[in-house]
Amino acid sequence: MVAYKALRALANTELVVFAQDTELRYLWTFNAAGSWLAAAADGTRDEDFLSPDSAERCNSIKLQVLATGRPARFELCTVEGGQNRWFDVRVDVDRPEGGDIVGLIGTSLEITEQKRREDTLKSLLRELSHRSKNLLAIIQSLASQTARHSITIPEFLVRFRGRIQSLASSQDLVTDADWRGASLQKLVRSQVDRYAPEGMRQIHLEGPDIYLSPTAALHVGLALHELAVNAASFGSLSVQDGVVDIGVALQEAPTGKILVLSWQERNGPKVGARSDTRFGTSTLERIVPNSVDGVAELSYQAEGLRYRLEVPDAHFEIIEQRKAV
Repeated sequence: MVAYKALRALANTELVVFAQDTELRYLWTFNAAGSWLAAAADGTRDEDFLSPDSAERCNSIKLQVLATGRPARFELCTVEGGQNRWFDVRVDVDRPEGGDIVGLIGTSLEITEQKRREDTLKSLLRELSHRSKNLLAIIQSLASQTARHSITIPEFLVRFRGRIQSLASSQDLVTDADWRGASLQKLVRSQVDRYAPEGMRQIHLEGPDIYLSPTAALHVGLALHELAVNAASFGSLSVQDGVVDIGVALQEAPTGKILVLSWQERNGPKVGARSDTRFGTSTLERIVPNSVDGVAELSYQAEGLRYRLEVPDAHFEIIEQRKAV
């Protein structure tokens, strides 16, 4: 009665129970439907329904169990319909109390989903390691550049903290999107809005919404941060009536589409040519375009500072067409 109830309980699980004789012929299986043992009819062996490599591995382990009397556990991979299926197999000797070994008894449990989760986790950890190294490299570059163009330690701390906060804000957007990237429109809001006295009323964003790759999101975010800080300190965001026009356009090129991001300030203080590299011109003219395989141009026009960044389509995709914001 106990054995009957135990088998009834096992029937509601994915656990398969089997028995083999000392010649590794199957004597019986229970609950084998849908598993690798579905074809294990009485008298068959593993090589009758498994691939040669899998059958050889199973036989080798089972013969060792018979020879040593010690149980074994192994993972078995089968291929069905081009898809891998994994099973956790455990075998032990079948030895009547006080008697000789008469065969094997074992169990099999499918662990395909567990293996897939493990593979996904490993991929995520590799991706995390890769992105962490890239982020550390960016931070190291920012620290070096900020120190090079800072006169005092307090000045360095203020500028470096601002750039780190910019990176953190962009990274939050990338993380929220499962590391796929970030919307350019959200990036503008997170990087520029805080520096405008009147918020987005002073920011005119026009063009399609673009989804930037993780690398492009971090570096374009840095560019927007540098531009916004400068505008808030010396340019059009330093006065209430000042405006920043941010244009997003797509152009055809021999290698594909190119994203053209433009920044134009107006209604602000008169601007003259500057040689103050502490503003972050190296970030805007070299670091950012080099990081996205693009080109950039920074100019000081009478009506306000202008910046233009071109990004190849390997670093973005189009979300949808949008009107001015």
